[in-house]
Amino acid sequence: MAKIDEIKEILNTLRIWLSLTIGLIVFVIGGMIKRYDSNKIDWIFYSGAFLFFILLFVVLLIIIKISSKTKEIKDL
Repeated sequence: MAKIDEIKEILNTLRIWLSLTIGLIVFVIGGMIKRYDSNKIDWIFYSGAFLFFILLFVVLLIIIKISSKTKEIKDL
């Protein structure tokens, strides 16, 4: 397999992970809003908030990795 094909495959995988992570963020925020609306602000709500920030950090890391791989393709 050529180097460019390998990098393209990694990029596709990163894009899939990005989509899944963003979907999970939407799911977590939806659950938090549901708990907030039903006035159930407890440890589960705060766990969701903590998970949201972790997922946001993961999205940032994936975007940085996608950017570096895209620049790597440009250099080939």
